[in-house]
Amino acid sequence: MDFEKTDIDESMRPFDAVQHLKKQLCRQVLGQDLVIERVLISLLCDGNLLVEGLPGTAKTRVIKSLAQQLDASLGRIQFTPDLLPSDVTGTEVYHHEKGRDELVFQPGPLFNNLVLADEINRAPAKVQAALLESMEERQVTVAGCTHKLPQLFMVLATQNPIEQEGTYPLPEAQIDRFLMKVRMAFPNDDAEREIMHLMRQEEGGSGHVVETISQQKIFAAREKISQIYMSSAIDDYIIALIMTSRKPSRYSEELANQIEVGASSRASIALDRCSRAHAWLQGRDYVEPDDVRAVVTDVLRHRLILSYEAQANNVDADQVIAKLVSLVPVV
Repeated sequence: MDFEKTDIDESMRPFDAVQHLKKQLCRQVLGQDLVIERVLISLLCDGNLLVEGLPGTAKTRVIKSLAQQLDASLGRIQFTPDLLPSDVTGTEVYHHEKGRDELVFQPGPLFNNLVLADEINRAPAKVQAALLESMEERQVTVAGCTHKLPQLFMVLATQNPIEQEGTYPLPEAQIDRFLMKVRMAFPNDDAEREIMHLMRQEEGGSGHVVETISQQKIFAAREKISQIYMSSAIDDYIIALIMTSRKPSRYSEELANQIEVGASSRASIALDRCSRAHAWLQGRDYVEPDDVRAVVTDVLRHRLILSYEAQANNVDADQVIAKLVSLVPVV
């Protein structure tokens, strides 16, 4: 795909720059507007995203388009059962120059701004642990030496929901490190037609101009989001949602029978950050209950452990969260 890069006006406000970025992504990845918004929220919250979807739902295209339009480096890791931690983090290699022998660190694909971790559940535990250290600590340790990752860093990990043979499911303690988990569905009829037309244009060699925004715009947007007003009533609402997931019997016996383990404190932190980012993207400097409700499913989806009874009755996390939200009143 041919494209030409050009920088946007540096005087553009961070809000306008991010909205411009969103519009460009929606033009390149058709029928996935909600997923694109979640990717931007994760980027603005300095978090990492877990995407679950069938093959061919444009998971790779989303992050490739983001890297192009954000003027950021992209690293891709195709996870397989025989992958080693050094394949992800990098390793020390023997180097001989001017009569001197030394070991030089050669960075792996993690040392990029954006990292696509494709089919993360196919990697063995040691490789998953190496990736998750970088997500949490923003650093990599190799041979006792610590190497810092770029200031702008985000992992977008993918999972196939139906292919489970030869996989290593992420432990709950590790999957909790993802800010959100989103599900990527197939596009509708109209979007499917537009996708075919877009592919024909690209195959025909018709280049397009990509207006890139600097990483500094993202850092400036994060500063603005940190200043978004959160009232004590919204604080209470977030806490009530999290505590109800831990003690569901206070509202519903049915809910208590469906949840085995509730959300951790990471969930309340993530819900707070994502709600503020959502409000900012809507052009407001304060959080409303609707902002919390807009992101709560993606924040809690991977953090609730459902009971055997719920699984036996084909009740999934989304249904449980919808019930939880309907029961908890806005303070």
